[in-house]
Amino acid sequence: MSKEKISPNEIKLKNRQLIYQYVRKNNSVSKQDIVVALQLSLPTVTQNLDYLEKQKLIDTSCKIKNTGGRNATAFTYIKNAKMAIGVYSTVNHINAVAVDLSGMVTGVVKEKRRFNLDDDEYLKRIGEAVEEVKKQANILDEDLLGVGIAVPGLVSDDGETVLYGMTLNFTGKTREEIAKHIPYNSRLVHDSYAAGYAEIWNDHRVKNGFYISLSNSVGGSVIINQSIYEGDTQKGGEIGHMLVVPKGGKRCYCGRTGCFDTVCSACMLDQYTDGNLEKFFVLLKEGDKTAAQLWDEYLDYLAIAVYNMRILFDGVIIVGGYVGAYIGDYMEDLCDRVDQYNPFSDSARDYLIQCRYKREATAAGAAIFFIDDFLNSI
Repeated sequence: MSKEKISPNEIKLKNRQLIYQYVRKNNSVSKQDIVVALQLSLPTVTQNLDYLEKQKLIDTSCKIKNTGGRNATAFTYIKNAKMAIGVYSTVNHINAVAVDLSGMVTGVVKEKRRFNLDDDEYLKRIGEAVEEVKKQANILDEDLLGVGIAVPGLVSDDGETVLYGMTLNFTGKTREEIAKHIPYNSRLVHDSYAAGYAEIWNDHRVKNGFYISLSNSVGGSVIINQSIYEGDTQKGGEIGHMLVVPKGGKRCYCGRTGCFDTVCSACMLDQYTDGNLEKFFVLLKEGDKTAAQLWDEYLDYLAIAVYNMRILFDGVIIVGGYVGAYIGDYMEDLCDRVDQYNPFSDSARDYLIQCRYKREATAAGAAIFFIDDFLNSI
């Protein structure tokens, strides 16, 4: 069977993306560096660099110093040439962040506001947060790729509708309703997918695995070949509703009992400190007996979940969410507990890691979906 031929336009686009990604990865390179590294002709490299410069995606104002002869032009990519905004609406906060082409958060707006999508003032506040972070990051209208809106619920594949929003009772809400006061291109994103995507984007250490989001509710992201696997009906990774207490478990917000969410949400810890998770970990470090008891039970359940995800996916397991931001000092303990279940020779220390994004991972991930789409379309 003959292979389908690649059109000249497809080859041209692929070469342009290769060149741009090489500049992004290496930050400052000469034209000859690109020719040698990518094995492309000088005219092809020159033509594409000219295009990228005209699009204001790369800078040519610097020189690479040589020991002899003329200094070569240094091609560097402009991180803020295009930007995206991510919003995360939680039960008590509205978070908005600006993200540049490197995935770096360059602006943050966070406000305590009770979740209520039926209140137009609340929706206005989401729109105002977007404008504030846009101004903070100096984003021009023509440079804004879009606004990703992360929500604690399952979202349709086209990013238009909340399929399951039992956590905060907003099933059926649409992007049009939620983004009523956002005058830019936007889409809805499942919060766990957004956080997982932020973790793996541009991090080639993680090819396959699972991201566990331990926040006010528990969720997850299945990672296959550096992409988020959503499943046939967008329920992939819904670890929060995995049954872990077969009998006598607490009632979950889904209406059933014994779900993983009932034993490993952040609320199981910060209920002891009136909703202040940071204070809980301060008390834990100080040796508070009640905090230590709650944490010991929490780690036992978490270890079971980590072990199960490892058995299922045989990849890196990332511990993230609100609790993941504080778990660094306790990773060794967690690894030991996971290893008690493992019948194989590998150790949890080889595959269990703390999240890179300690703050604003979900909002950043919602924005990165737009960054990724742009980079794939250059």
